[in-house]
Amino acid sequence: MRKRFNVTGMRSLQVIAAAHVFDGTGVQRNAAVVLDGPNIAAVMPRAELPADVVVRAFDGAWLAPGFIDVQVNGGGDVLFNDSPTPDAVATIVAAHRRFGTTRLLPTLISDTPEKMSAAVDAVEAAMPGEPGVLGVHLEGPFLSPEKPGIHKVGLIRPPTREDIGLLTAPRHGVRLVTLAPEQVPAGFIAELCAAGIRVSLGHSMATYAQTRTALAEGLTGFTHLFNAMRSLGSREGGPIAAALDATDVWFGIIVDGVHVDAAVLRLALRGRGRPMLVTDAMPPVGGKRATFALYGEEMKVEGGRCLRADGTLAGACLDMAGAVRNAVRLLGTPLPAALRMASLHPAEFLGLGHVLGRLAPGCRADIVAFDPADISVIETWVAGQASAES
Repeated sequence: MRKRFNVTGMRSLQVIAAAHVFDGTGVQRNAAVVLDGPNIAAVMPRAELPADVVVRAFDGAWLAPGFIDVQVNGGGDVLFNDSPTPDAVATIVAAHRRFGTTRLLPTLISDTPEKMSAAVDAVEAAMPGEPGVLGVHLEGPFLSPEKPGIHKVGLIRPPTREDIGLLTAPRHGVRLVTLAPEQVPAGFIAELCAAGIRVSLGHSMATYAQTRTALAEGLTGFTHLFNAMRSLGSREGGPIAAALDATDVWFGIIVDGVHVDAAVLRLALRGRGRPMLVTDAMPPVGGKRATFALYGEEMKVEGGRCLRADGTLAGACLDMAGAVRNAVRLLGTPLPAALRMASLHPAEFLGLGHVLGRLAPGCRADIVAFDPADISVIETWVAGQASAES
């Protein structure tokens, strides 16, 4: 039986309502979300609200937990690699919030030790004033030179003791490291996990056995599954088979109609791992320019693809609202399931499922209101603050 919320004193709280409220697990019709400062106080039928309470109503719209993106290289014409500063982080956060992303991890593509340190410091400095920042994602440089993707091969390298010191030093927020298990020493993954770091496999030629060993050490994620990793084979399943065969793992998918064929992604959704929508977004998302520089080379957007001159995919021109829309339209995913892939699953992957990814009492008031017809974002709230107020 649902616990009844005490409406006494509700006039001092913020109340928003919609025709449909997805709370992270199911859909409630004609419901209201009651916000008490940065947190959610209640989710309740709109009919139970006192008659004199002021309600912001989004009739015809849906409310859902704000989207969480664990892989954001840039946005608003800013690339994190080129500008690892608190100001750049703020620009990226603002660009993605327009598309329903209320929390994200600025992501540094393989770079120098100095750039890695600057990126970690920039996020640490940005977090107190930017609640939309959850931490930092270092995608590399401990990757396979056989699967570099857009990463510069000359920057790919094994980890050093200095790297371990940088990664494991006490800091605020989430730290996520994407690496190739076959390129790091035995025990390295376990050492990172013991320090509270989330570890994800990516840009890897690991075998199925090597991947299983990494999982046993504490690896729980797979970065943009299928892309830049050993292919699924009939005699060697590699990381893909491990990701789909294991429980309590999460795998990111880029649903842009470019990176992976829709039929392949539909098969992946039948696996035992938990899918997460990610954007792998580059500067054009939320920006005005169709070109950007990476490692001193010009990248450009053509036909919805971010490309290097040789045709290599350079991240994606995708936002989270678009990823949800594509999951529904291209993959045939029911809207609630697509929303779960954009919110609850990444929250759980980062160890924050108790406070993020759900609309429930005690959770952070991170909410997106959107038109279900085209998944266009109407309004967002981060820690109870509407986008117009932030």
